[in-house]
Amino acid sequence: MDTRTTNPKAWRLVLPVVILVAFNAVIPLMAVVNYSVQETFGNNEFFFEGVKWFREVMTSTRFRDALQRQILFTATILAIEIPLGVAIALAMPHRGWGVSVCLVLMAMPLLIPWNVVGAIWNIFALPEIGLLGKSLNALGWDYNYTRQPMAAWFTLVAMDVWHWTSLVVLLCYAALTAIPQAYYQAARIDGASRWSVFWRIQLPKMKRVLIIAILLRFMDSFMIYTEAIVLTGGGPGNATTLLSIDLVKIALGQFDLGPAAAMSLIYFLIILLFSWLFYAYMTKDDRA
Repeated sequence: MDTRTTNPKAWRLVLPVVILVAFNAVIPLMAVVNYSVQETFGNNEFFFEGVKWFREVMTSTRFRDALQRQILFTATILAIEIPLGVAIALAMPHRGWGVSVCLVLMAMPLLIPWNVVGAIWNIFALPEIGLLGKSLNALGWDYNYTRQPMAAWFTLVAMDVWHWTSLVVLLCYAALTAIPQAYYQAARIDGASRWSVFWRIQLPKMKRVLIIAILLRFMDSFMIYTEAIVLTGGGPGNATTLLSIDLVKIALGQFDLGPAAAMSLIYFLIILLFSWLFYAYMTKDDRA
């Protein structure tokens, strides 16, 4: 017989969080939904437009191009940062003074504000005075990220890899350190190779952590704005104009509130859908 009792007073502790979430998420979301189905010409006068703005955004070449650039950027980031993060975590020491040094070095990029990261790489990659830009030009690569789309993409990807690979490293390292030594001892007794240890012991134990890492990096890279706008401003031309940058240009640059609101909702649904697909695919074996 269940003799547990419930205490309704516990809701008083949760209430401030509920109010804060409602204020920061639900209310702004409803305002965006309101703008997405209306048109305004000022003077606080609105006219109902239905799904006009959603249809306009979905059929816009500008939106499709920005979405393609965003998907390409996110796919590139995941393809680089996840394997690189796992490799670095495997190479890090598990005992001794080197552990503290490596953890501090890995955590440092994550402590830098996003706008500062963009400013650092903006100066670092300048072709005339930046260490990276000047070094690449000295090696024979005609590098100028302010004029060349490929150079701008290279710099943007390099900046994100430098900034966020540490997150994957720290998550994977935490999972590796939680593996009992008995597993490794059994593998040594069986004469397992280094690859077998990784494939049969380490990777399965890192699976749940990798799911979190992939989801976090997918969502963060798909919503990147501050670093990219400080570094390239979406240029040269529209070469690095990702979805978030294009959305801000429509909302604040052109002040088209209806299309911007519709685009932001579509943007949100795309991230939600992709995140759910990632999670469903990576956890399908657990539900079997």
